[in-house]
Amino acid sequence: MSLLWFALLALAVAAERLVELLVSARHLRWAREQGGVEYGGGHYPAMVAVHAALLVGMVAEVALAGRPFLPLLGWTALAFVVASQALRWWCVRSLGSRWNTRVVVVPGLPLVERGPYRWLRHPNYLAVVAEGVALPLVHTAWLTALLFLAANSLVLAVRLRVENAVLGFAP
Repeated sequence: MSLLWFALLALAVAAERLVELLVSARHLRWAREQGGVEYGGGHYPAMVAVHAALLVGMVAEVALAGRPFLPLLGWTALAFVVASQALRWWCVRSLGSRWNTRVVVVPGLPLVERGPYRWLRHPNYLAVVAEGVALPLVHTAWLTALLFLAANSLVLAVRLRVENAVLGFAP
């Protein structure tokens, strides 16, 4: 895969993220109209920065370090990226207007137990981690994959503590 195609993949993922932000903003308005309260917003800028750095970092690593496209790794990683996107949008669909990029709880609504939430508490984060590691590996940007995994783990630890506390899950 050439650097150009890889950069276009990064742009496609960035465009998908913008769509997510638009959906999230619409859902946030709905949640606030229903009395929804946001929790743990302090970690949100760090989360956005980590995800933006992933997209910039992976293209920069390939360009600056001359990372090759290895077909077996690249196509396998791309399959994981596609699968993680499918899981993410299954989560969005399952949560409906309750899905958000922020931690927002509408009082009185029961936990969602359909879709992937039948089996996992936080399936969206499985999608985030899988995609964040697989996406740079499409073009062998292993350093970006490792840095994302480390940085995202820190942000995700905070986010999971917040979500688990407001949703009433035991620590």
